[in-house]
Amino acid sequence: MKFAIDRTSLMRPLNQLSSVVERRTTIPILSNIVLSAQAGQLSLTATDMEIDIVTTLNCAIATEGSCTCPAHLLNDIVRKMPEGAEINIEVAASQAQISAGRSNFKLPTLPVEDFPTFNAGEMPVQFTLTAADLRHQIDTTQFAISTEETRYYLNGIYFHKNDNGALAAVATDGHRLAMTIMDMPSGADQIPNIILPRKAVAEIRKMIGEDEGEVVVSLSETRAAFSFGDVKLTSKLIDGSFPDYTRVIPKGNDKMVTVDTALFAAAVDRVSTISADKSKAVKVSLSQNLLTLSASTAEASSATEELEVDYSSDEMEIGFNARYLLDIAKQVESETMQIALSDPSSPSLISTPGDEANMFVLMPMRV
Repeated sequence: MKFAIDRTSLMRPLNQLSSVVERRTTIPILSNIVLSAQAGQLSLTATDMEIDIVTTLNCAIATEGSCTCPAHLLNDIVRKMPEGAEINIEVAASQAQISAGRSNFKLPTLPVEDFPTFNAGEMPVQFTLTAADLRHQIDTTQFAISTEETRYYLNGIYFHKNDNGALAAVATDGHRLAMTIMDMPSGADQIPNIILPRKAVAEIRKMIGEDEGEVVVSLSETRAAFSFGDVKLTSKLIDGSFPDYTRVIPKGNDKMVTVDTALFAAAVDRVSTISADKSKAVKVSLSQNLLTLSASTAEASSATEELEVDYSSDEMEIGFNARYLLDIAKQVESETMQIALSDPSSPSLISTPGDEANMFVLMPMRV
């Protein structure tokens, strides 16, 4: 196999594929990616046995063929080549020679036959989403995905058809919940309830970036595939049942606070500076059209800040994890946000006034 390609064209797919490949694996072939040069196109494939990514790009092929190369090493070499360089790769006798200008590298290869085949099987449900819609669903919910491995069924985003026939995306870690809904795309009426794993979510978000275009989604009960441009990502789904999240969405919260989103986030960030503990606890005190944020430590440090808000209910105090508040505030797309409260020990509902498509639930904490 022998081909030439410019550095810039090779950089992006190598970055994408390298992020899937585990740096430490007991199976040597999984440290490699497959390079296949055929008919004027270079195809690159990587897998960790849970996720499979294939990307295709044009290049000048002198001799067709295929090989596997160490993913991270190849990525590092190409990244350190001069901008605008032409990368030449030639494979012979179980070695890949990578050259550009006066730089030459030799890397060991492993047989392509040893590379595992990722069998996606039949995917009966297929539909199309805009990259913007998929980006919104991921960005609105991704921060709330649980990292606690014992509750593995919370380690992803739950995509499903809700009771109103809309496409809903939900994530929760037990302390906070994020949900966004959109009209069901054409062809997605038979969508199965799926939990897309955290790593796959992150890779899909990187794949679409800030680009426009359409994403073709294919689903089965155990697999999901996302095709965008020249890249196709296939992932196993989490085999488990997502809990009935509707039970934790508060229905009777009647104490409404409307606050400027940016001012509130900045104030929370400033006041929480004083909190030394991991939770970054802040107390929210409410009175007539006034919100006071406060934090203190055992060493007698303290901070307070007042904000003018729209609030006309009874006075109350409630504690929150400041980091969780900031994560939610980042996803509120309007100038103002609404916090619906009940009492100091009940979950709060955070949303944009008048917006029923995106909502966040946050559990209180003692401060």
